[in-house]
Amino acid sequence: MSEDTERHAMKMAKKKAARDKIMATKTDKKGLVIVHTGKGKGKSSSAFGMIFRCIAHDMKCGVVQFIKGGMSTGERDLILGTFADKCAFHTMGEGFTWETQDKTRDTEMAQAAWEKAKELIRDESNKMVLLDEINIALRYDYIDINDVVEFLVEEKPEMTHVVLTGRNAKEELIEIADLVTEMELVKHPFRSGIKAQIGVEF
Repeated sequence: MSEDTERHAMKMAKKKAARDKIMATKTDKKGLVIVHTGKGKGKSSSAFGMIFRCIAHDMKCGVVQFIKGGMSTGERDLILGTFADKCAFHTMGEGFTWETQDKTRDTEMAQAAWEKAKELIRDESNKMVLLDEINIALRYDYIDINDVVEFLVEEKPEMTHVVLTGRNAKEELIEIADLVTEMELVKHPFRSGIKAQIGVEF
């Protein structure tokens, strides 16, 4: 074994020992409140990755889409066509607010989506519930942030994970969340005149 290889092995052994010591202190389990926000792409994609991970582990889960309308998407078609017994999927929006241009209707749809979300979260057989684009509904005050925070703190079952996506997450939500990831926009093809593409955006 060369000196360089031996030095690397010793360094990694020390790192592993330190990591094992840290991991030994992490014994608690709980249902997490997870927020994906920011201007960058990948908030919903990452959340759906977790949903598919739950499905792969034979864990029941649910999805409520707050804003996105009835257009076909890969994740929705796959779940409804193949995994409907594992994942309840509810598309409750009619499109983004600049498309509908009807605040009263958007508010009614968001309120109905929130009621469905609470129903899925209260069902302890659902191990994870994704609230896709709820942050948009919260940003425009279609749903009361205080109601959402109070529900997640007071009523969410202890072992249920809830994932909330969308830009501009409210500070009140960030404060009570266990895990918050902000997607940073570095570069996006839309700025170069390239439209949303199948398999990437939907």
